[in-house]
Amino acid sequence: MNMLIIYTHPNHQSLSYAFLEEVIRGSRENAAVHDVKILDLYEEGFNPVLVFNKNKRRRDMHSDPELEVYREQLRWADKIVFVYPIWWGRPPAMLMGYIDQMFASGFAYKDKGKLLPEGLLKGKSVVCISSMKGPALYPLFWLNNAHKILMRKALFQYVGIKQVKFFEFGNMESPRGRQQEKLNKVYRYFKSLAG
Repeated sequence: MNMLIIYTHPNHQSLSYAFLEEVIRGSRENAAVHDVKILDLYEEGFNPVLVFNKNKRRRDMHSDPELEVYREQLRWADKIVFVYPIWWGRPPAMLMGYIDQMFASGFAYKDKGKLLPEGLLKGKSVVCISSMKGPALYPLFWLNNAHKILMRKALFQYVGIKQVKFFEFGNMESPRGRQQEKLNKVYRYFKSLAG
């Protein structure tokens, strides 16, 4: 399988970066993973700001030449892995800006005049690895699982991706957060991942 890892954190000394390293390490030790590409949105200088005006229309975003390299990465990937922190109950604005631009009509889905569109990214799968300062059950009990619902239903299912796996780790700034245990869990998952 071809794997695209989309990393979204401005600090390479962060726990998010440690998770990225474990994804890479596990994937490189897995014979089912043919190739791995990494997109570091901050290092890349990705511009998350949407611009629409008389020269740049929203309905043409699926063919914006400035975004073609990113569309090609998504076309190429069998598995898309997102590594990011949870800030204010949701992914960072940088990642949301990427999603706003990349999962555009005409590329990720096609309106068919029905209740739901036709997802154009069928056959791909996603893994989301996120960490947060708050307790592990905070998103479930306080936010009604908003993060997972946003990612799974409002985004991935909408564009035809049905297989979505979450690693959502809480208490990550606590000395009792069992960070190494969680890093090992991610490494083992990617090392044993079937194609």
